[in-house]
Amino acid sequence: MTYTLAATSVFEVEIRKSRFIAYAIPVADRDASMQALQRLRHEHPTATHVCWALLAGGQSGMSDDGEPSGTAGRPILEVLRHHDLDGVLCAVVRFYGGVKLGAGGLVRAYTDAIAGALQQIQRVERIAQARLVVEVGYADEARVRRWMDQERVSLVSTAYDVGVRLDMELPATALDAARAALIDLTLGKATFPETRP
Repeated sequence: MTYTLAATSVFEVEIRKSRFIAYAIPVADRDASMQALQRLRHEHPTATHVCWALLAGGQSGMSDDGEPSGTAGRPILEVLRHHDLDGVLCAVVRFYGGVKLGAGGLVRAYTDAIAGALQQIQRVERIAQARLVVEVGYADEARVRRWMDQERVSLVSTAYDVGVRLDMELPATALDAARAALIDLTLGKATFPETRP
């Protein structure tokens, strides 16, 4: 089971005159995380380093951003993995205070900063979503929409042609049950031209 964050968390710590500001940010994908990193660099133009790690639906990455190799990005990534997080960008903005911390000190500083940010935020279970496209007759549309409301299924788009094409998003684990319910609801007339994760 993996989790994401309910909201963004910020935690600040000073270690031997260096200031570390840790951000734990829920993100949808790598593109969203790169935009968040740009915002952080813009907000902190005098920062010495902006080190980060990302886990988002199979997309992962990390950067030491000028710190010695393996002393920032890797420790941040390990904290993410330890907390079973996905869909999360963790970044630490560092302002150098003039005292060198050494490799071990840097690893501890980045680990502690991110751990502090994650300690104070609520985690929520991350449920894989899938798309389900169903085609029904006009007479069945209202029934299908009522079912969607009852099951809290999100409507992505609707198209009208010979029939009604409803593109919906729901938990991946509910796909089979949804297909069965829609076939039952439409007395076997529902068709499913495409389904994708």
